[in-house]
Amino acid sequence: MPETVPDPFAETAPELSVVVHGRNVQDHLPDLLDSLDAHPLPGVEVIVAAVGDWAREVAERHAPAFTVVPLPDGAGDAAGRSAGAARARGRWLHFVHAKDGLPVGAAPAVVERVGGLPDTVDVLLLDHVRSSWRASGLPSPDGPRLARAGRADLALDDRAALLRLTPLLGNRVVRAGFWRARERLLTTEDEPFAAYAALLLADRVACLPHPAYEDRRLRPESLPPPTPAERYALVDRYEALLGLTADRPAVHGVLYDLMIRDCLHTFARAGMPDDVAREFFHRASVTARRHRPEGLRRPAGLEGVRRSLLEEGAYGKYRALQSANHARREVRSAARTGRRRAGTRLRALQYRAALARPLDPHLAVFSAYWNRGVACNPAAIAAKLAELAPSVHPVWVVTAAGAALLPPGTDHVVPGTRRYWEVLARAKYLVNNVNFPDGVVKRPGAVHLQTHHGTPLKRMGVDQLPYPAAAHGLDFQALLERVDKWDFSVSANSHSTRMWQRAYPSRHISLDHGYPRNDVYYTAGPAEVRAARERLGIAPGRRAVLYAPTHRDYEAGWTPRLDLAGLADRLGEETILLVRAHYFYDGTASPLGGLLGSLRRTGRLVDVSSYDPVEELCLAADALVTDYSSIMFDYANLDRPIVVHADDWETYRTTRGVYFDLMAEAPGPVARTQAELTEILTTDAWHDERATKARAAFRRRFCEYDDGHAAERVVRRVFLGEDERTLPPVLPVEDRTPAPSPEEASAS
Repeated sequence: MPETVPDPFAETAPELSVVVHGRNVQDHLPDLLDSLDAHPLPGVEVIVAAVGDWAREVAERHAPAFTVVPLPDGAGDAAGRSAGAARARGRWLHFVHAKDGLPVGAAPAVVERVGGLPDTVDVLLLDHVRSSWRASGLPSPDGPRLARAGRADLALDDRAALLRLTPLLGNRVVRAGFWRARERLLTTEDEPFAAYAALLLADRVACLPHPAYEDRRLRPESLPPPTPAERYALVDRYEALLGLTADRPAVHGVLYDLMIRDCLHTFARAGMPDDVAREFFHRASVTARRHRPEGLRRPAGLEGVRRSLLEEGAYGKYRALQSANHARREVRSAARTGRRRAGTRLRALQYRAALARPLDPHLAVFSAYWNRGVACNPAAIAAKLAELAPSVHPVWVVTAAGAALLPPGTDHVVPGTRRYWEVLARAKYLVNNVNFPDGVVKRPGAVHLQTHHGTPLKRMGVDQLPYPAAAHGLDFQALLERVDKWDFSVSANSHSTRMWQRAYPSRHISLDHGYPRNDVYYTAGPAEVRAARERLGIAPGRRAVLYAPTHRDYEAGWTPRLDLAGLADRLGEETILLVRAHYFYDGTASPLGGLLGSLRRTGRLVDVSSYDPVEELCLAADALVTDYSSIMFDYANLDRPIVVHADDWETYRTTRGVYFDLMAEAPGPVARTQAELTEILTTDAWHDERATKARAAFRRRFCEYDDGHAAERVVRRVFLGEDERTLPPVLPVEDRTPAPSPEEASAS
């Protein structure tokens, strides 16, 4: 008999379709898809309705294991759910938002439970865990209600309290036939409405008191503030839902109570303008009176008074009640706080006095590296500002020790002085590559520009929380309060843009314009390269290798990674090793001092830890040797060889956390030992064809926006208020001409 060939199209339909949908909000989608891909299950298919290029790129890494349905940027959650459901083949649908997650074992538990349910059940209710930037895996309040409901399927009218479950679509698995029959009503951008409506429309429901969903709560400060229409939509939601329950008294009563609680909670939030608040209160009052159940008794105490005032539409009385409660809380808080020290009070008085004066539209305050001096992106922006907007006066914040090192004529203030607080209070523009102190007030009309000081390989911001070595001593709440003051965040590449959204969740606008400090790598010519080498004493024809290691959070102090004297000896007379310690160490007493020995006197090994600017060192160097320092991303703009020395990669990755695998995406050859590094630098491996290809791929990804015009774009956008569409366009990487190499500069 001939062999039977299986028909690939006769595959049995899966029991469950997990429909992942939405944008890759703050880069949470990769973890979700990685977890699903790591534990594939029979009877489960994954469909990713990916909104925007970022989500699509992440999802396509998992094809063909997952079905990817790309959707354009701007497509809403409802469109994503519909597109995913249309491709789903499962009997049951589990909608999972791209920002959320699935705990380990969630899918098997759901598959087992739905496998035993009859077709009369339309919705399976799940328990879930809650996560935020602070903590993950916190239990929800829903578990006890689900446990009390038991395993038998039931009608909602027999257990109306199930309406009090957190209104998420993710904690409801719906039968595919039911969803498609009710899709017109359930397809809405208002997820709580869809979650409630699914319960109200279901014939019967079942429960699974097992955490099978992770609800990740994004910081409200990272989301756009709600518009008046969005606030009013809350009342419209309950108006429509209560209309579905007119003849279901038990369900109607619970839903009415939920509406009153939601409306009072929304009204109590700060930031609602008075006219919006008055209209919201009026609409909520009308709906409350229209749908109030007969014989309903209000709760006792203050809660009952609030409900009574809402139902009466007594806006003025309600506001008076709020003010009285607020005043009582302030009195109690003041009593607990006590008196501040006299010096602090004086500074506060000086600062408050300055805050009372108008903003100066022609004043800009600059700072870099915790007030170390004129450096980095702020320095490049200030230089371009003097050229394009000379009417704006720059003032630099520097320490008393650093003031003596400033370029002649630099206007500056020392932290803590009276003028320091005056310029911080009155400047329209505040520019920093770290953060200004917590006490700095974000005034209406002031513009805070965060420039950062490197492309992130290591975890930053709230992403450091799971890594004790990095998170030790950090106050993340205070950090985020500083971040919330940012108006703009400068980015050198889309990787940085995405990681800043994840690490610093706030409403800042990303300026995808490139790093201004890197402009020099495209504007410098042969004369500038030769001059940089001459200042460092590098003779023509000699190779200069810049070694710039980074700081280790897991080490108490600086630990040498290399025998520098031995390395310099092996590299020979024609190579000069420029050694630059991380700026966390005091450059006036370099930790490298004891290691250089007699070779410093021969000129073959030079300690450049206190040499500024670092960009000049890069221009002078023929090659860079580094480990995990962000200098590699900047130096890559020069399209010169880079060698990575990664002797402790596994330890660094585990203790500090990283955003990508440098060993797989290095900008050149990787050495794990000094012997390997020596071999690379004493052969052609440091600049051969393989190294060139690796560097080209690295440049395409991480030099994306750097083309020599970054400072101009930032100044025109932030200080001159130009529309982004009128700025100089970013040149493709292949169309840029970096500064000449030392060999080219010498030849010219």
